[in-house]
Amino acid sequence: MPDLNPLNPWRKLLALPNESRAKTLAVAFLVSAVCTVIVSAAAVLLDPVQQANRAAEQAARMEAMLAAMPDMAALIERTGGDDLETLIVDLRTGGLARDIEPGTLDAERAFSDPVSTTPLEPDQDLAGLGERPDLVPIHVLRENGRLRLVILPVVGQGYQSTLRANLALEGDLRTVAGFSIIEQGETPGLGARIDDPAWQARWQGKRVAGADGGVRLRVVRGGASNEFEVEGITGATRTGNGINNAIQFWLGPDGYGPVLERLAEDGL
Repeated sequence: MPDLNPLNPWRKLLALPNESRAKTLAVAFLVSAVCTVIVSAAAVLLDPVQQANRAAEQAARMEAMLAAMPDMAALIERTGGDDLETLIVDLRTGGLARDIEPGTLDAERAFSDPVSTTPLEPDQDLAGLGERPDLVPIHVLRENGRLRLVILPVVGQGYQSTLRANLALEGDLRTVAGFSIIEQGETPGLGARIDDPAWQARWQGKRVAGADGGVRLRVVRGGASNEFEVEGITGATRTGNGINNAIQFWLGPDGYGPVLERLAEDGL
């Protein structure tokens, strides 16, 4: 008659000598299985907390960027924070994605969602993304129907990490109102200094494009010599190049270029 007691195999395993290969493999398997379950459960349980912390950090950085723009901060205070509206734009058309509620799509998920992305050819992929999200949330501020501010999420490959930032443009869509790094993992003391508010303040008032419409905004080594240049950080040339590549891509035809054209023409 077969032994149906589920404890007997366990007892037999424990009864084996410690140097037994079967016992060693069985214990190692059980320990790894238990650890896997614990790690997986912790990841699932902590994911909402991590997302909430990430969202709070991004909101704080957005507030800090707006506070660093005196004219815009005063405008937002005068018109009310609710007037900073979130729009979901479809980069394939340059128009609005009207069937998606703005609150259901955040910038980080938009840039990592494999379902709605467009593969980029090597000559297109200036920012080193591989794929471009099709649907992206942007933030727009209007006063009496007039466009005053647009905030664009920007992502690109830096020297040692993925760089995430917000680029704010004034209502003319040709002048930088603010620039804020959201996430970076560059070299401490060098590239990581792009987090410094004093360096980010250098972007204010810079011009984006020349008379021909070509994107000229860029970080340069040494001092800035014209209205399109942002003075770079000493020893962080590769990080600066990563930011330049991201700016060139996202303000170009494969990024927000068509969206900005629509904003200029009919305000979306």
